[in-house]
Parts: sequence; structure tokens; C-alpha cells
Amino acid sequence: MPEPLLSIRDLVVEFRTDDGVVHAVDGISYDVFPGETLGIVGESGSGKSVSTMSILGLIPQPPGRIASGSAIFSGKDLLKMKKRELRRFRGNEVAMVFQDPMTSLNPVLKVGYQLGEAIKTHYPKVKDDVVKERVVALLKLVGVPNPETRYNQYPHEFSGGMRQRAMIAMSIANSPSLLIADEPTTALDVTIQAQVLEVLKKVQDETQAATILITHDLGIVAELCERVIVMYGGKIVEHGDVHTIFQNPRHPYTIGLMDSLPKLTEDEEWLRPIPGQPPSLINRPSGCAFHPRCFLSQGRARCHDEVPALRAVDGGSEHASACHFAEELIGRHSKFAQPVTAGGGS
Repeated sequence: MPEPLLSIRDLVVEFRTDDGVVHAVDGISYDVFPGETLGIVGESGSGKSVSTMSILGLIPQPPGRIASGSAIFSGKDLLKMKKRELRRFRGNEVAMVFQDPMTSLNPVLKVGYQLGEAIKTHYPKVKDDVVKERVVALLKLVGVPNPETRYNQYPHEFSGGMRQRAMIAMSIANSPSLLIADEPTTALDVTIQAQVLEVLKKVQDETQAATILITHDLGIVAELCERVIVMYGGKIVEHGDVHTIFQNPRHPYTIGLMDSLPKLTEDEEWLRPIPGQPPSLINRPSGCAFHPRCFLSQGRARCHDEVPALRAVDGGSEHASACHFAEELIGRHSKFAQPVTAGGGS
């Protein structure tokens, strides 16, 4: 196993509000390895985006606060970097693609200028004609038609899918080692989503950058990722390689996520949502945060009283679950279980 590119350990992120302290991320740990695509999935409010934005210094402080933890990237702890050092680091070693490209691009500046600015910020001595050549090449790489013309256009002249392609081009402008894509297809229609995912695949093949893909769409995870982390209530409740998670999920929440999806091979009149609501991150339920919604809990005192540890299941350390009774799920497949063609091969 190669050395991890990024190691997050015991990360705790809080937000102070008038109603109390929101425990947005509660002691998560995981690694990202060179060249891999790691998926992070979960409902809104599970801590997916906060966990990555906090390590890049992108959460407002206050009200946000990194209470504890470390994020080691190439031997350096990102959480201990000063703002100026972190600013040099962002966009160079690690880059991010955000959900809504329209709010990420300045509407009064030409797209080519904004992409060039991402390069000039880190390499101010590079000549303007070299920067322009690089930007045009990037736009071509991500599939923007007529890149020379598009270079001089404004964001409103780009379609939604084209703007997201431009944002992907900006993120890889300085050949980062790690790319974080936060719900990169949420604001796009299905056809454009597929095109943007193809661009992400192509970009990773070209750059060999590791990728963290944050999404609520399990189909995207199956398509692009080698490993997957499932988050609930600010904690990691299951992680493993994508084939294992999809074929043999070992946490009731993971099964609930998969069973809530429509499936073309089944004739169902109604979708099957997970009952109940996500937990309050101010007044978290005692014991396992998922127990009020869990089909496996059934009023068991241990689920109500004891926080489950994230532990190895199936006899291997690669697949872990934070469920007291994970072994009872052996042989219980989700309706989504089927041969998966993932980024890591079939």
C-alpha cells in the first residue's frame, strides 16, 4: 500500500449558533491515496462538504471552529498552516470544484482572464502569452468548444455545463496532486451531468491527480470511485472499496440510502425513503445517532445507550462499519446490489 497523500485524523469541526454548538464533523479519520478517487456520500447536513472545506481553511471562523484533529498532506499539517501559506497551497497542491459554477465565477470578468489569474497567482513571472496558451489548452482539454473564442467570453455566455467545465479547467490549471469535487453535477440536468463526469474521468486520466468526490448520488460513486465513505450525523458510519460496499453493505444507513433509489429493473409505484429525519447536530441522539431511524435497532438498549465504534467487518480492515450489529446484515443485500463497474475496474 502506498503512503497516503492526505491523512485526516480525529477531525472535529463545530459551529457556534444562538441555539447551541453544531457538531458538524465529529472525530472523522480517513486517508486519500495518490491517483485514487474516493467518494464521500450522505444526506445533506451529514458533514461531507464541511469536512473538506475546513482542511482548506474555507469555513468562516467564527462561527466555525476546528476544535481538534490533523490533516497531513505531504508531511505538512494543513490545520496548522498560516493563512498566507494556505493561500499558496490552495489551487496549487489541492484544488476544489464547487457545486454552483455561476457563483464561483466573477460575472464581470472574462472566463479566460479568471482561469489565467489562477495560474498567475501562483506563478506571477509567467508571461501573459504563455498563460493564455495554457488556458486555451485547458479549455480544450475539458471539452469547451472553440476555446480561443470562449477565452474572451463572460460567464453568462456559457451554459451551465460549460461553466462547470471551465471550473474544472481552473481547478487543474496548476496540476494539483489532489482535486476535491463538491457535488460537481448537482445544478446540471442529467445529460450534462454525464458529460461533466466524463470530463472528470478524462482529467484524472490526464493528470493522475487523486480525487475526493463529494456527492449524494450513489450512481456517480459506482461510476467513478474506487473507495467510498458513508457519513451520517458528522461521523463516518461505513467505509470500504466500492464493490464491497455496494454488494455487501454492513450498515443500516447505507442499505437505506441504496434502497431509496429507483431501479429500472423493478416495477415499484413508490420510492422507499429512510423513515424519520436526519439528527440534530446540536442535540444529537444518545448512543448511535441513526438508531431512531434504524430497522435493525428495534428498541435495543445498546443502540440507544452506546456510541458504536467504527470497526473492521467481514474479516478485513478495508471494510469497516459503525454498527453494533453489523454481522446481522451478512447476507442482506440492498436492492441496488449488482455487478458494479467502478473507476477501479470491474
